[in-house]
Amino acid sequence: MLMQTYEARLDGLRKELGKRGLDGFVIPISDEHMSEYVGSYAQRLKWLTGFGGSAGSAVVLKDRAAMFTDGRYTVQVREQVDGKLYDYEDVPATSPAKWIAETAPEGATIGYDAWLHGIEWAESAEKLFAKKGIKLVPVDGNPIDAIWDDQPEPSSAEAAPHDEKLAGRSSADKRAEVADWLKREGYDATVVTALDSVAWLLNMRGKDVDNTPVALSYVLAHADGTAELFIAPEKVTPALSQHLGNAVTVRPRSEFEPALADLKGKTVAVDTNRAVAGIFHALEAGGAKVVRDGDPTIMPKAIKTPAEQQGHRDAQARDGVAVSRFLRWLGIEAPKGGVDELAAAAKLREFREDCGILRDASFDTISAAAGHAALPHYKVDEDSNIPIPPSSIYLVDSGGQYDDGTTDITRTVWIGPGEPSAEMIERNTRVLKGHIQLAMQYFPDQTTGGALDALARMHLWQGGVDYGHGTGHGVGSYLSVHEGPQRISKPGGAFPGTETPLSEGMILSNEPGYYKPGEYGIRIENLVLVVEAPIASEGKYLGFETLTFVPLDRTLVDKDLLTEAEIGWWNRYHEQVEAILGPQMEGEELDWLKEQCAPL
Repeated sequence: MLMQTYEARLDGLRKELGKRGLDGFVIPISDEHMSEYVGSYAQRLKWLTGFGGSAGSAVVLKDRAAMFTDGRYTVQVREQVDGKLYDYEDVPATSPAKWIAETAPEGATIGYDAWLHGIEWAESAEKLFAKKGIKLVPVDGNPIDAIWDDQPEPSSAEAAPHDEKLAGRSSADKRAEVADWLKREGYDATVVTALDSVAWLLNMRGKDVDNTPVALSYVLAHADGTAELFIAPEKVTPALSQHLGNAVTVRPRSEFEPALADLKGKTVAVDTNRAVAGIFHALEAGGAKVVRDGDPTIMPKAIKTPAEQQGHRDAQARDGVAVSRFLRWLGIEAPKGGVDELAAAAKLREFREDCGILRDASFDTISAAAGHAALPHYKVDEDSNIPIPPSSIYLVDSGGQYDDGTTDITRTVWIGPGEPSAEMIERNTRVLKGHIQLAMQYFPDQTTGGALDALARMHLWQGGVDYGHGTGHGVGSYLSVHEGPQRISKPGGAFPGTETPLSEGMILSNEPGYYKPGEYGIRIENLVLVVEAPIASEGKYLGFETLTFVPLDRTLVDKDLLTEAEIGWWNRYHEQVEAILGPQMEGEELDWLKEQCAPL
């Protein structure tokens, strides 16, 4: 798409802001649910600027505009967004609010869409602006929607029940748990806004957002165990109505905001991290007493039921075959040349689809060759796509959505002919040592992810290197591939969750890495389940059960850098890989698997 198109869009937005008496406007990547992944109708930032990353924002003033991204997107934003139109600003060195306070003139009126921003952002920005004589106001209707002529409509896909046998708990049981919490806290109701929370609470799934099986909807959960579901009528099938039962009242999504105004005199709990400012405004205007408290579904959702744990193992067993078949294919075809990043991603999707029950990818595949592998969140498209060079490192981070589980795996492999450099082998082996250290670790109950993070980095630190992302994120059960509240990351970082104690039943990723800008990148990722540690201990101890089973590339490993315990882990892991995947493979594929799983 020509950059002149983006210039015209920027000019059109400025004219629309002028009509509304606004001197500026803030554009986030967000929807009415503060989702990580948003539907095409909500991709306002991408439409305006061309930026295709999953995190970022822009500010448009009368005579200046700026893009705000963190270190993950430093390269991408410069490739996709015209520097003549937008300044490039780095977060957290600055922020949209700070930039506006420093850049906008005194007396300026800045607009924001209260249905796309959190309340805490709005309140802090308002206070900051007041010191500078700048006014922040919620807009009546998003001005980008007014100029986006071919804006897609929100998805009209039908929602569906999620099998209680796979969930391991009924919706009635989950609603009763929420009701008990409301009564204990003295609340009348809570607004459930996060799409995966709604899906979990009602045992409902949808097709409204790529990669995440959710339906655009809200829930008002009441202290008597009943609930109101606000969802577009065309999404509700007879099967879903029967599944929800009489205790869940189904109302049109358009009635959600008016319903908030009807809660006069009620004490309503709302999660500031998951509910947009517009919800707080509507409740307060209607006379409700708003209490800021956490979403009561978050922790129960994070602790997987035995049925969900087994479902995840089953999903991983199928997914492991697909990824292994892909790696074998890649090892044959890529050294010949002629395989590019997009073709590799498409082939991996094809192998997953061959199982016959893939619902979707769990995120856009990171298919990264050569220097692209050094970008941890690289997203291949037609413009960035390159051939996978022979004699190079290739990194693939991918996952699948299945009815019984959500997968996420990264493998880094050497593409022949030739041999990897000594540095590549040494760096990969340090990443592997960190991965193994975390996988084998036992720790006291109530240990936080922040306390464990250094274990995955210690061997990299000994070599004078590190990586800039977290080590582990929570994973849902046929839900979001990035699920809180648990997280393994450096304490005090930009992401919440590092202080959340790990509990039995939580699923997390284990994914240390190393990235050499412009040359290559390495990441090894398996998913792990928090389980009771099989050791004699004073008090309760926990550990990790590995859930992901796909061979690791032995070409990139220096055995001499591994301890006996680490070699033992490697060999036991590959015995499990062969035991789980072998019965599903045959012929040359099985021969390949056995070769990859031979003792180190």
